[in-house]
Amino acid sequence: MASSTDSSSAADEEVRRLYERYQSAESDEERHEIALEMGKLDGERHAEIYAALEDE
Repeated sequence: MASSTDSSSAADEEVRRLYERYQSAESDEERHEIALEMGKLDGERHAEIYAALEDE
């Protein structure tokens, strides 16, 4: 079973990967697509936090 630390580490790695892609993007369109992915990931992380709070 994965701990919350493990899932946080995986999420942090995903954020790092997306940020690196964003920094190396060659066009505004590419940066826009990556920003949308970042927003989706951020929304998923917030949903996990809210669900955990409801379980308390």
